Amino acid sequence: MKKFKKLLKKIAGYSLIGLGVIGLFTPFLQGILLIIAGLTALGDDRYKKLLDKLKKKYQERKRKNSKTS
Repeated sequence: MKKFKKLLKKIAGYSLIGLGVIGLFTPFLQGILLIIAGLTALGDDRYKKLLDKLKKKYQERKRKNSKTS
């Protein structure tokens, strides 16, 4: 049962990352957020650096957009 949950988590994580990559090129999907959700679902330490980098980039972009509004 534990292996099944782990497999399901991996499938969900990679699916979210895949949708996130597609979302980077489409106007109706939030690509960055889906990638972050996918990396969080995977919960692997090797993705932690990338996750932190994406969060920082997204927060900077959000701040920049709120200043121009």
